[in-house]
Order: sequence, then structure tokens, then C-alpha cells
Amino acid sequence: MKSILLLAMLYASLFAFVGKVVSIHDGDTITILQGKQQIKVRLHGIDAPEKKQAYGNKSRQFLSNLIAGKEVEVKEKGKDRYKRTIGTIYLNGTDINAQMVASGYAWAYVKFSKDYIKQEREARRQKLGLWRDKKPIPPWEFRKR
Repeated sequence: MKSILLLAMLYASLFAFVGKVVSIHDGDTITILQGKQQIKVRLHGIDAPEKKQAYGNKSRQFLSNLIAGKEVEVKEKGKDRYKRTIGTIYLNGTDINAQMVASGYAWAYVKFSKDYIKQEREARRQKLGLWRDKKPIPPWEFRKR
């Protein structure tokens, strides 16, 4: 059992990297500088409002206040169709993706992950962030329009 746990930890560490956040594009996409390489990262399991959507700028600003200019760890989950790294962002051990949803600045993106459903449910209950609106429009529906 210990060897399986050790192997799992080693495997996970192979797909993690640390870098400085140099740009916040919106509430779910950032650019990390690792050495001299810039890496665009799409936050795993969340979907934030689009820039032209209600709460789009607030979502971006909230994420910026959390991590702009800071060293973060990215646990890579793969690549998306735009060749961006998909990852979970950690700052001092805190899951920033979860923080975005829990604070009401992103939806749990259940099409791709079930990771943040509880955080969304609680943010809705407390009417945090975008949940203050009577009928918030999910970004995937906004993009279709």
C-alpha cells in the first residue's frame, strides 16, 4: 500500500510545475512564467464569466487579487483544444480554482469535472459574487449567443 501511495505521489509531481503569474486574462485563464517560458493555463474544473458578461471583470479582478505576480504551483491535467495547459492552481497549498467557485466568481464546470460542485452549491446558498443576480447566465450559454 505504501509503495502505491509513493508511486501516485511521484506520478503527480511529474505533472506539476511552479512559476510566477505574469498575466490574468480572465477569471479562468492565466499566464505563468517558468524560467524564460510563458505558459498559458486554463483553470481546471471551472468556467468564469466572459469579459463582456456580468461579473466578467469582477471575476478577473478577484483572481488577479489572489495570485497576480505570485509564485504558484500548477498541477497539470492535460491540454485543451487551444493547446493551453489545463491545471489546478495552488498558492501556499490553497486550491485557487476552488476559491474562485467558493467565492462566487466562477461556475463548477461539470461538463469536464465534478471537483467543485460543493463549493458552487455553498456560494449559491450564500448568494456570493455572481449568485447575487436573479438569473446568472452560465458562460457556456453566453458564448453560444
